[in-house]
Amino acid sequence: MKTSRKKLKSMKNRKSEPTFFSRLVSGFFTLLLACLMVCGYEYCCASDLKFAQISDAHFSTANVNTSFKLTAESPKLLDDVISQINEIPDVSFVMFTGDLIDKPYEKELQAALTHVDKLKYPWYFVFGNHDPCVGGYLTKNLYLEILKEHNKNFAAEKPYYSFVPKKGYKVIGLDSIIDTRVTSNGEIPAEQVKWLKDELDNSKKDIVLIFMHVPVVEPFPSAGHRLLNAGEIQALLESYKNPIAVFQGHYHANKITQHENVLYVSSPSLVSYPNAFRIITVKNEKRKVVFDIQLKEIKDANIRSLAKMMVFSSNLYTGGEKDQNGIYEIKKRK
Repeated sequence: MKTSRKKLKSMKNRKSEPTFFSRLVSGFFTLLLACLMVCGYEYCCASDLKFAQISDAHFSTANVNTSFKLTAESPKLLDDVISQINEIPDVSFVMFTGDLIDKPYEKELQAALTHVDKLKYPWYFVFGNHDPCVGGYLTKNLYLEILKEHNKNFAAEKPYYSFVPKKGYKVIGLDSIIDTRVTSNGEIPAEQVKWLKDELDNSKKDIVLIFMHVPVVEPFPSAGHRLLNAGEIQALLESYKNPIAVFQGHYHANKITQHENVLYVSSPSLVSYPNAFRIITVKNEKRKVVFDIQLKEIKDANIRSLAKMMVFSSNLYTGGEKDQNGIYEIKKRK
């Protein structure tokens, strides 16, 4: 009797001990769970996007300042910003929102690009009113060809284009520059408006980032600089439900305006006060998109002080605190 009890106890102990097969299955599911957790973490991180915006660099080889623009310092200013951006980790791309050069000559563009070539991140460009020569040699088409010679990553055949920097995002570069006459006003032609609508129709599930020179929403009124069909473009953008952010230049001023799911960001000039650029981090969360917008000034305090002395009202260009640095949220709507 005692012997049978011992055998029964021994059999129970053997059954409770994990077999090789059960240990193998347990190890497999543990490894699978760990992989899913890592992939989930990486997917979450991959939904974030960081980029830089540089506007109105007004690069010039002429060693002279003009009006309130420190064009004599423009090469140094451009090098300063590029150096700062290269030190920032995980930048997906850099966008120049117009007026890369101050005078529309090929030699000025070629000189500016020797500095831009130092960027270690992919970079893109949209036209400003100072970039092409109206009725002259440096046309938009020639400008684009020269850009592509220096930047194999930039393959746009037209002055307006789109690309996908990361899954869930759509970047749209618009050409707001009138090239049939000399003017500081801007306009989006009918053909481009139709193209923009098609792009937006095909991107209703994406976070859309639009870059242009002449702003849709002005940081301050200026009849001689405004977008002539701003109302049409604003109505089009605000007819969509997905998060849209528009990054603008031209006015050399900081201003951020939010109309429900559309964020309008006007950015300052590199060559005039406050001599700054922007770093934007976009966080794609489950129910909202968060824009962390930061203003970065050039490092040379003496140049900033000189630039401040040359403007009529520095507050007009710096904007309020939330126009410089801020966290902006756009709720996802179905």
